[in-house]
Amino acid sequence: MRAVIHTRYGTPDVLELADVAKPVPADDEVLVKVHATTVNRTDCGFRAGKPYVVRAFSGLRRPKQPILGTELAGEVEAVGSAVTEFSAGDQVFGVHADRFGAHAEYVCVKQDAPLALKPAGMSYAGAAAVCDGVILALTCLRRGGVHKGRRILIYGASGSIGTAAVQLARYFEAHVTAVCTTKNVDLVRSLGADVVVDYTREDYTTNGEAYDVLFDAVGKSDFEACKGSLAPGGLFITTDLGARWKNPRLVLWTAVFGSHRVLIPIPKYTKKDVLFLKELIEAGHYRAVIDRTYPLEQVVAATTYVESEQKTGNVVLTVIPDTAN
Repeated sequence: MRAVIHTRYGTPDVLELADVAKPVPADDEVLVKVHATTVNRTDCGFRAGKPYVVRAFSGLRRPKQPILGTELAGEVEAVGSAVTEFSAGDQVFGVHADRFGAHAEYVCVKQDAPLALKPAGMSYAGAAAVCDGVILALTCLRRGGVHKGRRILIYGASGSIGTAAVQLARYFEAHVTAVCTTKNVDLVRSLGADVVVDYTREDYTTNGEAYDVLFDAVGKSDFEACKGSLAPGGLFITTDLGARWKNPRLVLWTAVFGSHRVLIPIPKYTKKDVLFLKELIEAGHYRAVIDRTYPLEQVVAATTYVESEQKTGNVVLTVIPDTAN
């Protein structure tokens, strides 16, 4: 089968298309014929081996897992002898965060993994582009206690995590202020933001507003610079460690001193959350945001674009063209 592999750490150019052995499902696994997957920042971090802490999981000197790809949508081709939840022919979607392998024509996934039947009426490309951002955003919103009436500001509201956070916070009936660049203002507003701040024209830290939660979805905010915009007891939530591990140190410091807290929630990918997302999509409360779609063989171009930090929402890799979906 065709797969994108990398045998060393480095720039996107270390990625190459190769023929590798087709996987065989274990008793508790399903074999998924991948129709679409994505390139996300987890893929980029593990490919580059940066920050270096990821090498504790991916291999100190060279990658232990040569095939990246965490998000997937496709069709079940075969099932193991102990599988009861899925059957051959099922259209599925999910996230393979702990094992990767989706940048290929086939991948084996455990039946109890974060995998579910694809939302009715949704394309494979759309289904591939939702799970990772949603689960990361959902983890952060839960830690922030986001609910009706809660005031949340989402910085980086047009990325994969940000577009998910805006839609989820809206679903939870919070008051949502979203920060993005000019070209994405209309998109973010259409996702349900109550207020949209164009950061090229306005500094939200000087507008006099106070928020219960400041959620930095792209790791570019500084707690010290924006804590004046937090209400008493407010939370600064980030998905990034910060320069020289600044944010983890702030997590410890603010747990003891001051009225504000810094949090770096660790996501747990579960089938329950994928099923929750499926319900949201089918009820019309959530939609995939896709910036660009590339064929699998253009993975280097796709990855380069993701690392340009200019993408809006998600970047999809199609393994089987959309016309076959």
